Amino acid sequence: MTGKCLHATLDFQPPLAWPQLLDFLGSRGAAGVEAVQDGRYLRTVRIADAQGWIAVARDPGAENKLLVELSSELRPVLKPVLQRLRLLFDLDTKPELIAAHLAKDRRLAPWLASTPGLRVPGAFDGFELCLRAILGQQVTVRAATTLFGRFAAKFGSPIETPFKGLTHLSPAAQRIAESDLQTLIDLGLTQRRAQTIHAVAEAFADGLLTLEPGPAGVTSLQQFLAVPGIGDWTANYVAMRALRLSDAFPHGDLALCKALGGVKPREALAQSEVWRPWRAYAALYLWHGLKAGGG
Repeated sequence: MTGKCLHATLDFQPPLAWPQLLDFLGSRGAAGVEAVQDGRYLRTVRIADAQGWIAVARDPGAENKLLVELSSELRPVLKPVLQRLRLLFDLDTKPELIAAHLAKDRRLAPWLASTPGLRVPGAFDGFELCLRAILGQQVTVRAATTLFGRFAAKFGSPIETPFKGLTHLSPAAQRIAESDLQTLIDLGLTQRRAQTIHAVAEAFADGLLTLEPGPAGVTSLQQFLAVPGIGDWTANYVAMRALRLSDAFPHGDLALCKALGGVKPREALAQSEVWRPWRAYAALYLWHGLKAGGG
């Protein structure tokens, strides 16, 4: 890095399961736009007319701080960048309060004890997360990452960064909205999925859909659900991450159903009642437990 970089810190209430948070974000990375390397979270950034890159790591000298390095081009938007990072890393939550509630369930208690401080990863950009969620419908995580990489190369502007693999800005809703369906299909989509992405991109480009945390979140979610091709899983996943709704629960998720003993989605939904109002955090612990070999 050069001496022209900006530096900032983000504080939080420990514990914070940083390696697991990085693993979640890295395994679902937005190819070309986002990456995890050497214990750091990296991504490109475009806010208004400013564009650049960021790198975030744990502060080795403090248990309650993250260190943020930013390219100097992001100085005009430093405050919104840091706020988006707080949402992305779920830094304003109270992990001990949530753990005390979820630990009443014996299924979750071992994972709460072994991995304290799991956070619900947010979204740095609402449209980007919607795009990634739609691309991830009924395909593997790896396939979804590959598809997003094609979208980044096609609709995201190239950018120079000091990091290998960090090559493009996130695809802009306006550029996708202005494209024709065949262009999207040629990237590897079915016609129906291309139509869904195009409709969501148009809604974002026209300002009819934002999907950001706040009082209008539930209304935005209903508008999102009204788009053909958006089902309960996609809506709840976006609600968890982009809208920061702590009680969202994608009960149709195959991994969650497996972690709960191979139940059907309806049974998974019924079982989740005891975790309210923190079902999103329960989902993270179930996913973590399954990956760790406990499902």
